[in-house]
Amino acid sequence: MSTTEKTGKDMSGKTKAEKYEVLAIKNEEALQGGGEARIAAQHKKGKLTARERIDLLLDEGSFEEIGKFVMHRCKDFGLDKQHYLGDGVVTGYGTINGRLVYVFSQDFTIFGGSLSETYAEKICKVMDLALKNGAPIIGLNDSGGARIQEGVVSLAGYADIFYRNTLASGVIPQISAIMGPCAGGAVYSPAITDFIMMVENTSYMFVTGPNVVKTVTHEEVTSEELGGASTHSSKSGVTHFSCANEVVCIENIKKLLGYIPQNCEDLTPQKAYEVQEELRSQLDELIPDNPNQPYDMREVITQVVDEDSFFEVHQNYAGNIVVGFAHLAGRSIGIVGNQPAVLAGVLDINASTKAARFVRFCDAFNIPLLVFEDVPGFLPGTDQEWHGIITHGAKLLYAFCEATVPRITVITRKAYGGAYDVMNSKHIGADMNFAWPTAEIAVMGAKGAAEIIFRKEIAEAEHPEEKLQEKVEEYEGKFANPYRAAHRGYIDEVIMPSITREKLIKAFQMLENKAMQLPKKKHGNIPL
Repeated sequence: MSTTEKTGKDMSGKTKAEKYEVLAIKNEEALQGGGEARIAAQHKKGKLTARERIDLLLDEGSFEEIGKFVMHRCKDFGLDKQHYLGDGVVTGYGTINGRLVYVFSQDFTIFGGSLSETYAEKICKVMDLALKNGAPIIGLNDSGGARIQEGVVSLAGYADIFYRNTLASGVIPQISAIMGPCAGGAVYSPAITDFIMMVENTSYMFVTGPNVVKTVTHEEVTSEELGGASTHSSKSGVTHFSCANEVVCIENIKKLLGYIPQNCEDLTPQKAYEVQEELRSQLDELIPDNPNQPYDMREVITQVVDEDSFFEVHQNYAGNIVVGFAHLAGRSIGIVGNQPAVLAGVLDINASTKAARFVRFCDAFNIPLLVFEDVPGFLPGTDQEWHGIITHGAKLLYAFCEATVPRITVITRKAYGGAYDVMNSKHIGADMNFAWPTAEIAVMGAKGAAEIIFRKEIAEAEHPEEKLQEKVEEYEGKFANPYRAAHRGYIDEVIMPSITREKLIKAFQMLENKAMQLPKKKHGNIPL
């Protein structure tokens, strides 16, 4: 095809600069996938276009596109007559706050964003570059799935992406933003990545859609109910962040990157920090006098870390444990804390899995770990036992045991039973363990322990209730405090809550050059 035919204008008589200007205009129109009508259709759904998302995500003027002239190779089912430059996905690299990232943004306006052979090749190319150059890869997903007309070639393209996701896992950060449909095999690439963000009301993820569900199980369910942002952020735990709109989603990606390094060999980002008054007197009044009364562990966290720096992950899922990133004296850290305000802070299946995944991410990317502990044990009951609390609880135990980053624990109140061991105790490799005077470190609560140990005495007593109370107080005197553990060296120091921040700053500075090697092996066998 001649240049005149391509541009629709006669190029004769124009200067070289004018000819390039005409070509540039036409190329931009082609790259927009058919112009204003397609863009308007996307906006009508409350969604940005693929290129608008990239413009919002990256530093202004930093995006360099790769593969902008790629077109599909399929000639079946009429596709030989439909070609769009870029083939439904925009790929390239740029910077976020000056840091290199690679990105692909799926374009729903081109064949519904469906994945073809060449489409997959474009994504694989930027993933390979990200891995070679040690920089995060960000996927903006908005696709109807495999391009049916291409058959197995499209499926092979998904597998090529999955393979690279797996190779990159633990080497470079991988972030997925779901900004539209993500169904069938397409869901497994985001599932392998480190963090998933979803947009409320316009995005969904599921292996099989509502129609298939209705046919097979006779359940009536909408796409939103089956796999919307609310469902996956609160019920399944598939997504880590549920965002009100696409702008919020993109801002969250930028914020998240501020806490994590470029790759597994890089150091965490550090902000400038000047030493100031580090006492937090409010913490001395935070723990209730009644050991059974709840309080919000987020209040402890926000008092200890730098102001407005706590960025919670998985906020709507497994509320009995809190995980997230923060800065402490300008240094990025990962935080895991039992939440007494939900289920008394017990560990259950969901909480164990949620925390284990977070701990492993932090360890993979050299992010120090801070644990706030107030745990009465594991949640009892047939539901938990039959669904494998033993195996799932072991995930969290395994994650802490294998972590080689600096690890510090602060016991604020209860540390009972096996849950004491699991929550980053000294015995599984924690570097420093502090306890507040309100800490209770024991096999179980005083009342339950007294009922077992002194069963006979209580039964034979003239006033059993008074005898039980006497024995409860006796047990509390011996175990409902942190000093017995401190005598053994299991607790490094018993501190007043108000000086916690100061102690943690110094401890993490001391551990800055920690070096630890695990036994040589191909990889461990975490209880999945």
